[in-house]
Amino acid sequence: MVLDRIADKWTVLIIGALSKETRRFGELKREVDGVSQKMLTQTLRALERDGVVHRKIYPTVPPKVEYSLTELGRTLVDLLEGIAHWSESNIESVLQSQQAYDARSMDE
Repeated sequence: MVLDRIADKWTVLIIGALSKETRRFGELKREVDGVSQKMLTQTLRALERDGVVHRKIYPTVPPKVEYSLTELGRTLVDLLEGIAHWSESNIESVLQSQQAYDARSMDE
């Protein structure tokens, strides 16, 4: 269950955005390219439920809501940065392996 959550594309991007600073919903929507409002809402709720994200509501009109990483959420930042670094460093090798596999599959 936990692995499914942290391996999710949107989770990784949201945690990356929140690792820099506290954000409002609209800021996250702009920074996390391609995420729909519905998916952003669902992912933030799930991360809040898991104790990874903190949601702070200010009693203003209209209400101001900010999201930040909890202490638990911060423990994921280095891990996810490591995965991102590995992905960027090895993308060419992965693409070459995929092409070789696909070529072999066509010959069978």
